[in-house]
Amino acid sequence: EMCIRDRWYQRRVHGDAISYAKKEGKWVVLQNCHLALSWLPALERIIENLQEEELNYDFRLWLTSMPSENFPVSVLQRGIKQTNEPPKGLRQNLLRSYLGMEAKKFEDCTKPHEYKNLLFGLCFFHALVQERKKYGPLGWNIPYEFTQADLAISTSQLKLFIEGYEHIPWKALNYMVAEANYGGRVTDPMDRRLIKIVLSDFYSTNTLIDGYKFSQSGIYRVPKEGSLEDYKEYIRELPLNDLNEVFGLHDNAEIVSAINDTTQILGTALSLLPRTVSGEGLSAEQIIKQKVVEILQRLPKPFNIEQIAKSHPVRYEESMNTVLQLSLIHISEPTRLLSISYAVFCLKKKK
Repeated sequence: EMCIRDRWYQRRVHGDAISYAKKEGKWVVLQNCHLALSWLPALERIIENLQEEELNYDFRLWLTSMPSENFPVSVLQRGIKQTNEPPKGLRQNLLRSYLGMEAKKFEDCTKPHEYKNLLFGLCFFHALVQERKKYGPLGWNIPYEFTQADLAISTSQLKLFIEGYEHIPWKALNYMVAEANYGGRVTDPMDRRLIKIVLSDFYSTNTLIDGYKFSQSGIYRVPKEGSLEDYKEYIRELPLNDLNEVFGLHDNAEIVSAINDTTQILGTALSLLPRTVSGEGLSAEQIIKQKVVEILQRLPKPFNIEQIAKSHPVRYEESMNTVLQLSLIHISEPTRLLSISYAVFCLKKKK
């Protein structure tokens, strides 16, 4: 296995390395391809010239890259793609962090109580700052890509500071995480202030207390000190859907999160639709238009609010008439908006 990391070294030997590996059945790993955009066209030509009959059965070419618009599409189409993304939700994010730990290292600390409690707080903080992205501008002014590497270096520093000092250096711990490890990615001034405030709730003397609540309801709290499996078991019992209270946000913030998720799903679905149509088949827009018409035809006709208001006027003696009229308005509003949206869509297409 040959790992080529340095850009200069990569440009000089990549051709020879791949040529040797494809004959001898070796593996070649080209890491961080997004950092060598000027070299990617050469890589594309190399891959296009690979002939199956010339390749050793054991030959493998691995490429790692961050998302990049300049990455050759032909390379993506010819290869098997794997993505490494953070899991969705606090529970799954926490579980991922603890599943990656070794029991021996987890217990290997001279101050186990302090280390385990603060490690849980750090992992919870890591999950929290990642999940805030789903709320859009309510979570972060600018979305940031925090990684497992940030958590790994913070975990190493946590153990170092706990074992190296008689008393826990809170200021140093908070500074290294909020200003350097995670804060180094944060550019917005208000976001920098926020990340320091969020971390202060997890890196504090309160976190050393078993059962300390991270949320008002107490569902999210510091578990009792135990083994690595005990912590995993506690995490699996957490709610599948995150509670907004742990983010310090109002319940209505969930609406923003739902809209963002829906927009992303629909955007992805639309991007996969064919842009051209052959033969006599319907285009993607014609199919969508046809489905919308079918849905509109199945919907009930809107209520005549004015007629109902005359037959059931709002009176002091008949207070339920107010409830009736408001309920009918709420029921009719989605249908009305759907009809208007469809009419606007048709007008734009005619223009």
